[in-house]
Amino acid sequence: DYNDIYWKADPCHPSDLIAAPLALCESEGLSGKDLILATIIAYEIEMRFCEIGRPGVREYGWHHATLSAFAAPVAAGRVLNLTPEQMVSAIGISASRTFCPGAVTAGKLTNMKNTVDPWAGRMGAESALLAREGFSGPEHIIDGKEGLFAVFHHVQYKGQPATFDSEALVAALPDSNKSHYRILDCGMKSFPIEALSHSPLTAMMKTVKEHQIEAEDVKEIKVEVIARAADILGDPHKYRPNSKETADHSLPYCMAVGLVDGMVTPLQFREERVLDKSLIPIMDKVKVVANEEFEALFPKFQPSRVTINTNSGASHSTRVDVPKGDPRDPMTEDEIAVKFTALGGDVIGKDQCKELQSFIMNLEAAKNLDDLFELTTARG
Repeated sequence: DYNDIYWKADPCHPSDLIAAPLALCESEGLSGKDLILATIIAYEIEMRFCEIGRPGVREYGWHHATLSAFAAPVAAGRVLNLTPEQMVSAIGISASRTFCPGAVTAGKLTNMKNTVDPWAGRMGAESALLAREGFSGPEHIIDGKEGLFAVFHHVQYKGQPATFDSEALVAALPDSNKSHYRILDCGMKSFPIEALSHSPLTAMMKTVKEHQIEAEDVKEIKVEVIARAADILGDPHKYRPNSKETADHSLPYCMAVGLVDGMVTPLQFREERVLDKSLIPIMDKVKVVANEEFEALFPKFQPSRVTINTNSGASHSTRVDVPKGDPRDPMTEDEIAVKFTALGGDVIGKDQCKELQSFIMNLEAAKNLDDLFELTTARG
């Protein structure tokens, strides 16, 4: 939960799919440009699928990894230079075995929460390899009989059948340097937490800094968010997280630890911090409520209002509509480098992180990816 985020009708983390073309580019001996192209394709297709649901599949209980399974084989297939017929089979193979229920992000979270989307990437790579060898898959998996559109059309949502805008899926596909590419619309997380937590956490941190509020001063933290955020992030399980997977999807935990520690980084999700009982009384001061006014603004904006009531009787409120890392308030290259080193420094060392950063920022010049894999490996 420290990667990227795109949220329209459905959410997605397209970077979860990069490993599939990365692995295939290595095995096929391809260049940095090939990896860049496949990555752009992965983003383009997945983000389009997340735009076309009416409503999104998440609204009626399915996880967005279901949609990732349609995008991953397209990126992988491009790396393998599949024929159109082979590409169709690759999509059919991948999607027919990767439908994912939303249970993986509901209530108490497990390791599968972090696995289902990258698993869709793996399925995309395997399916493309199978298709190249002549293994066939259903060609009607998207819009044919009992395919994606047809199966979900049986779902009744607020009295209407769920639908997909099939024309939007392929409208104005980019084909030149003058085209608009979806990858430019994807945000990047500035906190290692669930996407809908970013606005409220940003609002609270701004309030605390502006009014110099200490944890012991706080009587209540009222968090107003859209209904789905209140449901995902504020259910009873989230008030007593016992694992990193639950904690980074727990708004009460993120708000409490941010208030006490003054930051929310990977350090705040180590086991000893998550299980620290001193945070429980502060978590219990967090009240998460749905704000109907915000519903009409989502997903164009991710509005949140945080009101901190203090023991002295004071009340301070801050509203945030766009979290840091959104394309409208993007992270700078230096900020991304800080995040990159924070994640990789303990694994390969800060100096090697700088070398790796330089290679990645010049990836288009790489004739192969041998140096990339060497730089991502810890040296003895």
